Amino acid sequence: MEQQEYAVGATRVATGRPDGRTGGTGRRATDALLAVREPAAGAAPEAVSGPRADAAPTRPAPEPGAASALSSDPGLLRLAHWFAAATPGTADDLCAASFGLYPARHLGAPAEAAPDADVSWWHGPTAHATATPRSREPRPVGGLRRARRDASALPVVRSGAKPGRPGRHRKPERTRPVPGAQDRSGQDLPIPAPAPALPAADVSAPALPAVDLPAAERRIAARLLLAHPLVTASGPHADGFPLIRRHRDWLVERFDALLGYRLVVGPWHARLCKAGLGPGAARRLEHPATGAPFTPAGYAQLALALALLVDAPEQLPYGRLLDAMRAAAPGLAAGPADRAMALAALADWQVLGDLPAGGADPADPAARAAVLTVDRELARAVPAGPPALADDAADLIRRAADAEPATAVRRLLAETPAVLDADLPEDRRAWLREHRLSGPAALADFLGLEAELRTEGVALLDPADELTDLVFPGAGPLSQAALLLLEGLVEEVRPLPGETTAGGDVPIPDALIDGLLGDIADEYGLPARWRRDYLADRTALRRDALDLLHNLGLITPTPRGSRPPGWLLRPPAARYAPAPDLHPVPGTGRHSRPAPAGAREQRRA
Repeated sequence: MEQQEYAVGATRVATGRPDGRTGGTGRRATDALLAVREPAAGAAPEAVSGPRADAAPTRPAPEPGAASALSSDPGLLRLAHWFAAATPGTADDLCAASFGLYPARHLGAPAEAAPDADVSWWHGPTAHATATPRSREPRPVGGLRRARRDASALPVVRSGAKPGRPGRHRKPERTRPVPGAQDRSGQDLPIPAPAPALPAADVSAPALPAVDLPAAERRIAARLLLAHPLVTASGPHADGFPLIRRHRDWLVERFDALLGYRLVVGPWHARLCKAGLGPGAARRLEHPATGAPFTPAGYAQLALALALLVDAPEQLPYGRLLDAMRAAAPGLAAGPADRAMALAALADWQVLGDLPAGGADPADPAARAAVLTVDRELARAVPAGPPALADDAADLIRRAADAEPATAVRRLLAETPAVLDADLPEDRRAWLREHRLSGPAALADFLGLEAELRTEGVALLDPADELTDLVFPGAGPLSQAALLLLEGLVEEVRPLPGETTAGGDVPIPDALIDGLLGDIADEYGLPARWRRDYLADRTALRRDALDLLHNLGLITPTPRGSRPPGWLLRPPAARYAPAPDLHPVPGTGRHSRPAPAGAREQRRA
């Protein structure tokens, strides 16, 4: 398997392609050289990829015992100190740049009518949902996500039933009476005359439309990798791992050509090495069980643990790992919660086996004696960025997001809900204008998405709500409150036709947010019995609702240094509001906006 670079001053060597061919780390990659750690003496080199088989072989059991001492990796140890000194937002960007394990995020619910590319999001067709969003079926835990139900999906049984059994909504077939059969009264049942024979041409059933099965499998595998950049043969998405191995050559080429991503497929795992998204555009890492966001100290403990696990024995006592983490970086301040959060993330990625129960108290002798199973191969697959080639955290974030305009814009289209022209540098904005149709169309075909073109930018939509880590609108109270808040904000501050806004965003009065959330909690929250903390603590409701809308790219904070700090409403937010009244009747109050001159003349006529 290709090892990532994580040693300061490590040897620079020309890298190879994950399929065995020579080449750089990816087409249009910034650094064509990758620093790799020197192998230990007597260690056997690891294979780049396993045998060509659709199903992964059974992994051999780890050897018991641990003979070698724990040694820390200098590159990851340096990264841990960068995390500890970073601010929360910078730590999120650094995590995306160094690990690249964030999932894709897309909006669903296409517009009610086919949008025109020259129409603004503010005044175009909407995907407005009702005030109380419809409930959605919960996603299954584990397994392969369902395929898109379109012409390119896998074939289904024509009757609607699964093979081998009838569907529960199918009518039972009528049986033909046999000679001598009687009804309940004892009368002989008549035997119907046989149906006349039809010509051979009429008996044949209509042929099913041809389905390109390999293309459907490749799309499923590509969507799975973009949603989960680390897929293992025994993890929650093991059902899709054979598809990735079966089409790995094609997937390696397409991810490299379209996104500049490097895909490594081994015998037991597949790793899509994503690039960073730049400052302020990254996703924060969250606790796999509680959803609590990582802090800089938690990120530092994660990098520190990886620095020790890349060369750790396969059987490692829990207490020995804790002692080694404290000894390797005594200056890193961390609490038990930060350390537990980092180890929980490693267990979720299957780098570590099952953690001790009961919170793994370091002072508990039973917890310290528990033996953890370490997967060194997965530990080496987690780092994706080049910390040894960067001078500091800011340089690493810049290097990870650096790419030519075509690749950079495609990455934003594939990973983020919407790409606005105002957010792009001039060279990337020029490329998007020149390839406004062909650029998004190539990604939409590759990933099974739908392109929505507007005057402010482009969004790739996923109506199946599968290629996203945040489903909006959803069925929970927080999602409902955020949707209702968004509807009210758009209706109140949406610009009228002809009004110009700086960058397309509209300022949101701070008092308007509090007023709308208060009305929403009183009108919808009390009858629906929302969570008590949201009904009793409107500050928590405001914080979480704004955080959700911000993560979806529907609102954004005002630029740093603005006084007072506040929020801006983004044009894609109008997708979820009712259809606009483009010529509202102006009010007479002193706070009413005057109608445009054209609208006044039209009313007078």
